[in-house]
Amino acid sequence: MLTQERYQTILQILSEKNTVTVQELTKLLNTSESTIRRDLTTLDEMGKLNKVFGGATSIHQLSGVYEADVKSREGIMLDEKKAIAIYCAKLINDTDFVYIDAGTTTDILTDYITNKNATYVTNGITHAKNLIRKGLTTYTIGGRIKPATEAIMGAEGLRSLKTFNFTKSFMGTNGIELNAGFTTPDMEEGLIKEEVIKRSYMSFVLADNTKFRKVFPITFAELKDCCIITDKLPYNEFSEKTIIKEVMK
Repeated sequence: MLTQERYQTILQILSEKNTVTVQELTKLLNTSESTIRRDLTTLDEMGKLNKVFGGATSIHQLSGVYEADVKSREGIMLDEKKAIAIYCAKLINDTDFVYIDAGTTTDILTDYITNKNATYVTNGITHAKNLIRKGLTTYTIGGRIKPATEAIMGAEGLRSLKTFNFTKSFMGTNGIELNAGFTTPDMEEGLIKEEVIKRSYMSFVLADNTKFRKVFPITFAELKDCCIITDKLPYNEFSEKTIIKEVMK
């Protein structure tokens, strides 16, 4: 079987079952394990699949609706999140009307914000507290509070957002994927994010490298709608879709 034929067969299998092992492919394609491993490496580099230990998974595999709470996420990739936050804090100018999305990386951003002449709006409870302690002009949107993410959401939040026009918004995301765009597990949070981005002159998504090639059920923006601020870009194909700044390169 020719190389391109093997590639097509591997991708077809993944489209049907989402995961496949090296041993399965060796038997199905009647070739050696070393050849299959090389094929998976090449397809991974091309952005066609995710190579994992012992096999591969589809890049279109949903990550599901489960979302870890803030406490379990706040210590993960901490150095990377700090580097992203420090860079983003420097983007805020005196005349800016800024939206800060709920999330762990955006929460760290509030630790590094120093501009007292800008105005801030957030749907994050801890974010608002941090900003107020610094003496910054701060507003929150209305709505109910989601315990897991400590984020304000709901119909009242959407209504209040329609009165705002932001110069900059700093957004969080659960997943970034070439076709699905920016995704989240929660529909209500997704609607809030979508409305904010629509009402922002510039939107920045703060995302460490683990967020790439992950897909969650709700898309709230296409890649072209936002600039991505990350520690280091793990897959080059994303740079063809939008502006990306690597802060730890």
